[in-house]
Amino acid sequence: MPWSPLAHFPAALHAVAANIRLACFDVDGTLTDGRLFYDHAGNESKAFFVQDGLGLKLLQKHGIHPVLITARNSLSAQRRGADLGIDTQIAVGDKLASVRALCGRFGIGLEQVAFMGDDLPDLAPLCAVGLAVAPANAHPLVAARVHWQTRAEGGRGAARELCDALLALQGRLDTVVAEYAR
Repeated sequence: MPWSPLAHFPAALHAVAANIRLACFDVDGTLTDGRLFYDHAGNESKAFFVQDGLGLKLLQKHGIHPVLITARNSLSAQRRGADLGIDTQIAVGDKLASVRALCGRFGIGLEQVAFMGDDLPDLAPLCAVGLAVAPANAHPLVAARVHWQTRAEGGRGAARELCDALLALQGRLDTVVAEYAR
């Protein structure tokens, strides 16, 4: 049996995922493994998973707006977003207010938003959006409140898992594969 990004995605969520137009991602613990590295001068660094980045770009190319939203004032996150050419919001005190503002900007409702987060600062948007997703290693208080939990951990393909499922459910995954297979 060939691989399918929907093998572990609940059938009850297919219709919701097919209507997602905005995909918001927490950074630390979601797009990274949650560890922070500081050099002797106090400069922060993080590791981002390249396949997650491609997934975000594929969403962008196929009509779903990806946005990074982090509470930390993180130059690493800002740089990653800039490298990918996607919206990035750092030092966000109220993630739900940020998501609502994005909905207004794109003219969509919260039911058309997917949010992926791993810890308590992500709960408000996770509880408000149409598709709430957590990586495999999310805090149990968050994991218990989302619609779906990926098999991959944060910083190790969790975001790509969501991206592939969204692309598949919106009928775009075959086009993506064909673009790279030529």
